[in-house]
Amino acid sequence: MKLDGIRVLDLSLFLPGPTATVMLADHGAEVIKVESLGEGEPNRHIGQRRGDRSVYFDNTHRGKKSLALNLKDPRGRALFLELARTADVIVEAFRPGVVKRLGVDYDAVAAVNPRIVYASISAFGQTGPLVGRPAHDLAVEALVGLLSNNVDREGRPVLPAMPAGDMLAAAYAVAGIAMALYRREQTGRGDYLDLAMMDSILFSMPNSLGAAFAEQRPPVPAEERIWGGNAFYRIYRCQDGLDLVLGGVEMKFVEALLGALQRPDLVPLCRTPGPGQAPVVAFLEETFASAPRAHWEGFLAPLDVCWAPVKDLRTALNEPQLAAREMVLKDEAGKEFLGAPLKFQDEPPAPGLKSPAHGGHSAELVRALGRSEAEVAALLADGVIGA
Repeated sequence: MKLDGIRVLDLSLFLPGPTATVMLADHGAEVIKVESLGEGEPNRHIGQRRGDRSVYFDNTHRGKKSLALNLKDPRGRALFLELARTADVIVEAFRPGVVKRLGVDYDAVAAVNPRIVYASISAFGQTGPLVGRPAHDLAVEALVGLLSNNVDREGRPVLPAMPAGDMLAAAYAVAGIAMALYRREQTGRGDYLDLAMMDSILFSMPNSLGAAFAEQRPPVPAEERIWGGNAFYRIYRCQDGLDLVLGGVEMKFVEALLGALQRPDLVPLCRTPGPGQAPVVAFLEETFASAPRAHWEGFLAPLDVCWAPVKDLRTALNEPQLAAREMVLKDEAGKEFLGAPLKFQDEPPAPGLKSPAHGGHSAELVRALGRSEAEVAALLADGVIGA
């Protein structure tokens, strides 16, 4: 596998860091989750549970090991740095400055292991006037301008269904780590990656900045191509109250559908997004509302048109295409897990479907550093490590 022999220490919490490191684990990396002795990883306790673990935790920590470690104790910090000597990658997502106060920042680790690739994921990055401001995904989306364009029919911002900043930061973290590991092969040295959720969101909006860059004004979502200003990139309600979407604005799709609906006269209106497409929107709203969704699924299926029914999440998980892509996996007990999105031909992913107990590997990992059973027992008794 691509990452066989790579050891990752994961100090991160919640979603972006754990998502990045589970992708590394899927491709052969040994990922050691370093948790506090008390609560441990917060997402162990968030959302619906299956037995003693949350689904959230299972999906972000399957295939990892867990080391419960008190980094505020000098002995715990020393154990971490000793472990860091053996590592290739460290991922952390504390507020900027926390790892330095704990004595496990990049400079401290690089002093004992100059080959380390160290990634810090934060809301706003390690520099700038907002460096110390706490924030999760929603606040970052709001500040960077994304949320102002995620609006309802009255133009009011609505809560997003997916945490874009968290997930984009996770994806970019994997890319950055891979780049640094590749470069290390030439230089022999690792590097420090400063990754901001804010930067990740903004960089992911290149197709949405036309008005802001070219005309120095905020976009009007209802007039923008992918936010409601195009009749062929919209949600439509059918007669039975179920919804479908049109999701492709290329003229070949426009011509195919409007031709099949015997309204080729509307095609010219679809060449420019904005209010001029209102007659097309009105026609399509009336058309789709005239019959149940099942009728329109049959009508649209043979056409060269981008469309899809709006499925609820449980129904979507049963989609045959997801099964074909191995994106919903089951363990021997029948519990479902997310699959791996990165699929190589020669070295396919091998997702582990067991998530670790809190501190479940603490003793094993400390023994591997050369500590005796008596020393391990003393560290457990003193609250330096947990199991």
